[in-house]
Amino acid sequence: MTPAARLAAAIEVVADMETRHRPVAGALKDWGLSHRFAGSKDRAAIGNIVYDTLRWRSSSAWAMGEESPRALVLGMAGRHWGMDGARLAALIDGVPHAPELLTGTERERIDTADLSTAPGHVRADIPEWLAPHFERSFGDAWIAEGVALALRPPLDLRVNRLKADRDKVMKSLGKLGAAETTFAPDGLRIAATEKDGRHPNVQVEPAFQRGLFEIQDEGSQLAALMVGAKPGEQVLDLCAGAGGKTLALAAAMENKGQILATDSDRTRLAPIFDRLKRAGTRNGQVRPAGDSLDDLDGKMDAVLIDAPCTGTGTWRRRPDAKWRLSERNLADRIAEQSALLTAAVRYLKPGGRLVYVTCSMMPDENDDRIAAFVAATEGMTPVDPKTAVERSLGAELGPRLVAASRLTAHGVMMTPATTGTDGFFVSVLERTG
Repeated sequence: MTPAARLAAAIEVVADMETRHRPVAGALKDWGLSHRFAGSKDRAAIGNIVYDTLRWRSSSAWAMGEESPRALVLGMAGRHWGMDGARLAALIDGVPHAPELLTGTERERIDTADLSTAPGHVRADIPEWLAPHFERSFGDAWIAEGVALALRPPLDLRVNRLKADRDKVMKSLGKLGAAETTFAPDGLRIAATEKDGRHPNVQVEPAFQRGLFEIQDEGSQLAALMVGAKPGEQVLDLCAGAGGKTLALAAAMENKGQILATDSDRTRLAPIFDRLKRAGTRNGQVRPAGDSLDDLDGKMDAVLIDAPCTGTGTWRRRPDAKWRLSERNLADRIAEQSALLTAAVRYLKPGGRLVYVTCSMMPDENDDRIAAFVAATEGMTPVDPKTAVERSLGAELGPRLVAASRLTAHGVMMTPATTGTDGFFVSVLERTG
């Protein structure tokens, strides 16, 4: 397929998403099934166009003066791919299966669009209703935070210390450009490419098959480290999902003690069994969804709540999610978070740690939840965020992360704009009574 034909295909996919109100993955899959002549490279390129269109949806619509699928795709291509109106028109002109030729108005808008007078939410490329939440969280930097959330993400890996060290894995992935992460001591990063934004399929690498590394964002790795799990402890991962943080905790515990993993959703939990086996984790125990945890009351040194949230911190990887998010979604997540915090206390022994994590960048799900929980719960004391970071990450890494991240009243926030990670909030509390 020609580049012009790929643009036309991307317009079709975006139109399908708009018409049928469906996630991007489903729309791309259906397009591929109905256009089997398109090769894997074509499908990947079309996917990149669609994802980039969703990243900059709001600003592209403002620049083009309309929000049609055609305007969104061509506006993104013209403004973010370094193509002026004339070059984009030349790319399309006379090419089979291309979009209709650009109008004079479209060419002019691509060349002269100025976002300096656009509303803040347009410059930040976030839904308008979220602007007050972002401003409350980040003050004058809220637009810059939104802009950073619209960029293409890197691919981060966590070296499994149970089987290998970072140097060994980095050498094995040298051809992929893997380099050490800025903060996470076991992290490796493969930068996003400007050309097509594609990441290599690292799961076919022998090192992955042997369990030497896992795919995990650097911010998620740091959040797991802030649990402060030590060899011999009893740790409960209450919202384990597919097990990314469970595996990180098991490695930090050197396979000693016990990490118990559970989740309310059996489907989310299903991949954890194969992952534990591949990683060589021997101190992990999975509690299926719905099983009683009464035998854990008062026995845990630490409980991790990787809470269900709006996922605003992951928008670099899931740009379609930000346009589907609603105030009702936010209210539902807040209710779940509050219930989990209340339920977790019973499992802690005196002096035990409760670590609350979200991949949200909104105070409603972060500091507000901790403040409400502490006010309603006796015997739970928040640890000073600076102390929590430095105590769990050490004398060298801790101060560096403190300097780069945002410390809030009750936690630490990592963001694409500050730490180069996905957006994460981590709060550490102790049971004092």
